[in-house]
Amino acid sequence: MSRIWAGIDSGKGHHHGLALDTDGKTLLSRRVANDEPELLKLIGDVLDLADGRQVTWAIDMTGGEPALLLALLVNHGQEVLYVPGRLVNRASDGYRGEGKTDARDAYVIADQARMGRDLRPIRPGDEAAIELKLLTGRRADLVEDRTRVVNRLRGTLLSMFPALERALDVTNTGPLRLLTGYQTPASIRRTGTARLTKWLANRKVRNARVLAETAVEAAERQHTAVPGEKTTAKLVHTLAEEVMALNQQISEMDKLIEGRFREHELADIVQSVPGIGTVLGAEFVAAVGGSLDGFDSPDALAAFAGVAPAPRDSGKVSGNLHRPLNYHRRLQRVFYTSALVSVRYDPNSRKFYDRKRAEGKKHVQAVLALARRRVNVLWALIRDRRCYQVTPSVTTAV
Repeated sequence: MSRIWAGIDSGKGHHHGLALDTDGKTLLSRRVANDEPELLKLIGDVLDLADGRQVTWAIDMTGGEPALLLALLVNHGQEVLYVPGRLVNRASDGYRGEGKTDARDAYVIADQARMGRDLRPIRPGDEAAIELKLLTGRRADLVEDRTRVVNRLRGTLLSMFPALERALDVTNTGPLRLLTGYQTPASIRRTGTARLTKWLANRKVRNARVLAETAVEAAERQHTAVPGEKTTAKLVHTLAEEVMALNQQISEMDKLIEGRFREHELADIVQSVPGIGTVLGAEFVAAVGGSLDGFDSPDALAAFAGVAPAPRDSGKVSGNLHRPLNYHRRLQRVFYTSALVSVRYDPNSRKFYDRKRAEGKKHVQAVLALARRRVNVLWALIRDRRCYQVTPSVTTAV
């Protein structure tokens, strides 16, 4: 069937739209503002060019900057394919011209959609799935921010007071609270164990005595002040407060995610699987758009999640399996992390993991194999609308 392929290179303030016919000839190329009237005009012009032919749209993002355009395309009943940005970057080398331009990228997107056969359509998720995607995305940003600040805090403290940096876990609330009041060896020695314990206890720090003793012991190991100690101490204080503030924001975000996730129809089923808690469950629902309607089989879901190895056989070499290049990284995290946790708490998962290790697989390989198996399990549970249950061990009747 004759059709038109429309590629969109998305941006913050503007998108570039380009339409091709089945022979790869450019029919339209235009830069449009990320504004509803202009986007509607672009859609209308492409549909007019189609003149009854089917139009397939392709885009390199599934949310964020092109969210308004995607909503308009869905409302107009248009088919939209997702062309991953990494695929566009790799494919660009095979096209004429040098340099990176929006029009060139739009052409590559449209042409890859024209020639591709395994691109996933973008389907509108339910409202809860969209909200969970926003919330879990925000949480991931906060966690990344916290990791950066924690690393900066460790480096700053190490440059001034290495003994205390070794002794404290600055991801925990107690050590962070300590660093908001005391940073230098001299100040901790002057305060002493008893007064420091009281100061921490008044701020509701758990195991205040143990923490105070640890800090004083570290202070006794360093009697030399490094150059710039005063300024470094202020930076440690500021960074510790930043980490605590980020911890509070993450905690509040977790409450929002939990409340929205529990309202979803799949929440009880997904969370019944060992190793999948509220956050991983919410990320799963967000990644699949609230249902498994977009996947024909567990194999398709496993491929989308990146836990099904892709063959790279060539010549006489066979059985050469590697991780696929295009997959949903957040969904892979759901299955891999939950598999890792389930080995400790679920006897079924532990038995499967031990069997794979006995077959000679390394730890990561065994966990990936378990993650792949859990795709089948979760698929069956959602299909049958039932929760996971631990299979009782078979006992011999006496």
